[in-house]
Amino acid sequence: MNVIGQIGRRTYGRIEAFGDLCRFSGRSLGWLVSSALTRRNLKLLMYQLYSVGVLSIPVVMITGMFVGAVLAVQTVQQFKGIGMLSRMGTIVNLSVLRELGPVLAGVLLAGRVGGGMTAELGTMRVTEQIDALWAMGSSPIRVLVVPRVMACILLIPILVLYANAMGILGGYIVSVQIYEVNSSDFWRYASQAVYVWDIFYGPIKSVFFGAAISIIGCYKGFRCTSGAAGVGRACTESFVASCVVILALDFFVGIALNTIYNAFNPIEIVL
Repeated sequence: MNVIGQIGRRTYGRIEAFGDLCRFSGRSLGWLVSSALTRRNLKLLMYQLYSVGVLSIPVVMITGMFVGAVLAVQTVQQFKGIGMLSRMGTIVNLSVLRELGPVLAGVLLAGRVGGGMTAELGTMRVTEQIDALWAMGSSPIRVLVVPRVMACILLIPILVLYANAMGILGGYIVSVQIYEVNSSDFWRYASQAVYVWDIFYGPIKSVFFGAAISIIGCYKGFRCTSGAAGVGRACTESFVASCVVILALDFFVGIALNTIYNAFNPIEIVL
């Protein structure tokens, strides 16, 4: 009976936490719609744009380049085996643009951006700075959450474009300079298979990734327990939850985008 009681308590706790996250997300999106473009929020947004965007560019570009390089290394033997080494650009570019670039950039930013938000807001929670904002009659969600959510939604798609570009460059360098693929063939076959839709496929998904990373990071920071251990636990939970949500969103948003694309365009198979 004790085991059954523990399972019931944990299940009830998870449901209650999910409901609390939904309420927090609703309030955050409500403030985002009503006060996103006010002068006070724009001033708060500038620092978050710098923190989320500018400081993330180096790590995103380095990661994207190595993702493309590793993809080229992993696929070269398969293409050699079927005598289609010149078509490596097709798979490398499509894989980077549609799946690997957005997902890996999202997971990377979940640790750098989401974890940073959780640590910062968790420290403010422990030191009662968030309670002080409530006491002064100001909404902590408007002051602390909305600028972070806006920065992630606006800039993470741009960071994904950087990651995609560097991934294609890394795959090109490995394919052409190391495995001696003809440069013109690499770009010619890639241009035949990659369409404008593929370029925007990843950034569209990353809008949802950015919203999830920022809301989860802020929520975990607002709800963290006291002490250094509480802040550390909140950062870990934020990163794990963000990664799981990113993978789930990648699946469901990918299905939705493919359905929309196929509804307006015939399915084309490029060999």
